[in-house]
Amino acid sequence: MNCNDFVELVTEFLDGTLSEGDERRFIEHLARCSGCETYLDQFRQTIAATGELAPDSISSDARGNLLSAFRDWQRGA
Repeated sequence: MNCNDFVELVTEFLDGTLSEGDERRFIEHLARCSGCETYLDQFRQTIAATGELAPDSISSDARGNLLSAFRDWQRGA
């Protein structure tokens, strides 16, 4: 598993919906990649701060700000 695969599976991992094989590969990647470990920790902190991770649980302004920040991050801004 590479980091892109890991990022794609984070929500399923946290929801406990990964297949057994995917969960094993996810955890193996996590054990050797400090960047993904940090990413998962940040994801957990975000969920803890917002109470849940659902698009309808935040205001449209907050959602827009998060999407904008994510787009900037993806472009390396």
